[in-house]
Amino acid sequence: MVGTALEGRGGVAAVVSVLRQHGLFEKEGVRYVATHHEGSKAAKLKGALSGFWQTLLACLRQHPAVVHVHAASRASFVRKSIVLLIARLAGCKTIFHLHGGGFRQFATVEAGGMMRRWIRHTLEASSVVITLSSGWAGFVRGFAPKARVMVVPNSVPLPAASSVQPEPARILFLGRLEPAKGVFELLGAGARLAAHYPDLRLVFGGEGDAEALRKRAAALGIQDRIELLGWVGPQERAAQLARAAVFCLPSHAEGLPMAMLEAMAAGTAVVASNVGGIPETIVDGDNGLLAPPRDEQALADKLAQLVGDDALRTRLAQRARATIAQHYSTEVVCGQLSALYRELAGTR
Repeated sequence: MVGTALEGRGGVAAVVSVLRQHGLFEKEGVRYVATHHEGSKAAKLKGALSGFWQTLLACLRQHPAVVHVHAASRASFVRKSIVLLIARLAGCKTIFHLHGGGFRQFATVEAGGMMRRWIRHTLEASSVVITLSSGWAGFVRGFAPKARVMVVPNSVPLPAASSVQPEPARILFLGRLEPAKGVFELLGAGARLAAHYPDLRLVFGGEGDAEALRKRAAALGIQDRIELLGWVGPQERAAQLARAAVFCLPSHAEGLPMAMLEAMAAGTAVVASNVGGIPETIVDGDNGLLAPPRDEQALADKLAQLVGDDALRTRLAQRARATIAQHYSTEVVCGQLSALYRELAGTR
């Protein structure tokens, strides 16, 4: 299995860490190779070259039955496409596991003609392409008609129910602090709500352009309503989810975000954009609320529904946790991957 360093920060590291902690690596004899590390450009280049070399040696010496890569867009795709090429030349079966909400934009708009052909070839030459939702599977089938596509959602462990009472007007965002994640729309929505909810707090956990958020909040007159936590580790994340009345992820594009699944598993009511695989997980009004991306007023309206209605917030939170237990458990997802590995290895 090939992906980003597990000590790193981000959704792919979180996904793989859950699989490892649940025992998939031991059960299926998985060796993990990292091709991406946090740090300077030199450190990233060194990590990529080391990952390529480790993959080449493993393929030539150990002949793994399956090489399973976790890939997103741009540089991540380029790195993983090279890994897949090495694996195919060595005669291994390959899995391209697609993450990241920006892949459609990357493949259809940003990529030039040659890169677009390489993306299509990489998808179609893989033994299986895994997507996180049916919507993404439909895109891949349309873009690369010869690809064999399988839907395997991200999984999250179900933590013990928290005894902490959430703060009624505390809204939590977890993710990268960048425009594509909708953080500025969240600030705008918060400004619309501030006069009606004196206790309103907007809490941002994650790395990125924190200074831009501070400046925007000051311009909106809500600088005293925001908290910038920086990077939030697992223990602090659980504590923040327990305190929050609402988890909000107003992204412009997504795959199936781990932060949202973790919030649902924790029993926190969710407001999210109806993009990517999110609408296949959240049914508006049943286990969360959905808002169109880039729409501050619509987002404010959805947040107001939950901040102002304890009963609705409690009901949606309970349904969200039940959704994770029923459809996104680590047992289900690890079972799907084990079956796929065995099929590709010819030992089904």
